[in-house]
Amino acid sequence: MFWRGVFGYLPANVVQGVVGFLTIVVFTRLLDADAYGRYALAFSVMTLAHVATFSWLEAAMARFWAAQREGADMASHFASLYRTVFIMTAIFVPAMVLILWLWPMPDAFRLPLGVALAGIPVRCLSKLAQERYRAAGEVRKAALLDIWNGIAGFGVGVACAVAGMGAAAPLAGLLIAPLAAMPFFLPGELSEARRGVVDRERLKTYAVYGYPIAASLGLAVVLASTDRFLLALFMNEAAVGAYHASYSIANRTLDVLFIWLGAAGTPALVMALERGGRETLLKAAREQASTLVLIGLPAAVGVALVARPLAEFLIGEDLRDAAAQVTPWIALSAFLSGMTVYYFHQAFTLGRRTGWLLAAMCVPAVANVLLNLVLIPRYGVMGAAWSTAASFAIGAVASIAVGRRIMPLPIPWNALARCGLACIVMALVVWMLPPLGGFLELMLDASVGALVYAVCAYALNAGGVRDLVKRLRVFIRARRGLA
Repeated sequence: MFWRGVFGYLPANVVQGVVGFLTIVVFTRLLDADAYGRYALAFSVMTLAHVATFSWLEAAMARFWAAQREGADMASHFASLYRTVFIMTAIFVPAMVLILWLWPMPDAFRLPLGVALAGIPVRCLSKLAQERYRAAGEVRKAALLDIWNGIAGFGVGVACAVAGMGAAAPLAGLLIAPLAAMPFFLPGELSEARRGVVDRERLKTYAVYGYPIAASLGLAVVLASTDRFLLALFMNEAAVGAYHASYSIANRTLDVLFIWLGAAGTPALVMALERGGRETLLKAAREQASTLVLIGLPAAVGVALVARPLAEFLIGEDLRDAAAQVTPWIALSAFLSGMTVYYFHQAFTLGRRTGWLLAAMCVPAVANVLLNLVLIPRYGVMGAAWSTAASFAIGAVASIAVGRRIMPLPIPWNALARCGLACIVMALVVWMLPPLGGFLELMLDASVGALVYAVCAYALNAGGVRDLVKRLRVFIRARRGLA
């Protein structure tokens, strides 16, 4: 199931990666530094509001679908989740309207924040369908929905920016794209829900499981966004825009990779435990952890190596200097975050002890706030970058230590050592290349670095890459056979 998902979700994540980079390239040029900063702040508030309200339902869909029996049990699962979404939406929307009306804030920030908050229930419905597709192994449907939301959201955002919506433009795309897709996925989901009844005991179980996950996601957002709010407090919106642009380059690159592997990995681990037991789970976990390191570690090192030409190519002139300095630290943060969220946190969800997940996340969240308060006033955007990297390192250690008490997952030491050695060789070779600047240097460094890493990794069989190549060959042959 894992490798079917890895290969099946690849096109969607390629699209998401391209859209992510285009978002940086286009919006750092269509929006001025202040407007881009307001967009970054509204996006952070939107993410916090989403995880605080609807994310527990999405987590319950992902974790409990495989445990349901067909018939009344499955129908009740759908009915309980979807009817709860509609009830919460009826409360959420008026509450947000009232807050936007009464809360004192700059008028320039009110519109982007309103657009951001309006899209939350819509994205929740889209996410519920996508989590169901993933849990059921319906890779094509989940991937197509992801591709649509990425491409359509970007296109609508660009159109709105050209029309003069300013900071609200990218957020309008995040609202309109899933709304337009709703007639294609929602009727099928609701037809299943209509056959069932809401089970309050079931919802209590889902809430006990899902709310700690939502709270931990909220703390993860704190880890990723506290720096923006404090930069706005101690500096200005332009500093927020510069930091967000640089953060987006590195974090988006790694995030796309980890989301891709996590989309396949999480349901595979759940299925392995529910239907194969502990030994099957450990085997699947070792394979997934090695694959995450094999792909994620060189990506982080590569982004750090090309930070300067990447910023020159992708980011507007007003923001690129700060981006080049911050990017290597954010690349490190993104790798630590990806390994923690998409692997080590699975111990809590598999063991259904999500309250401990919340406890583990409190440690880096508190550390992040304290470090930012100390470092940002003295070092500005670099202080924010250092705080983020240190906080994610603390979070990884805390999650491993607490998770081992619940559902011990193997640490991929062998893959880390071999992939790390291959990355060192890659870095040495890239450092010797001529500094051409801009797009030419970016392409030269990236292509040579990827080739060197691939050769070294294959020679060392880092992360079981030879087995991966065999699987890829089998997949290609199967696809050709179907064609």
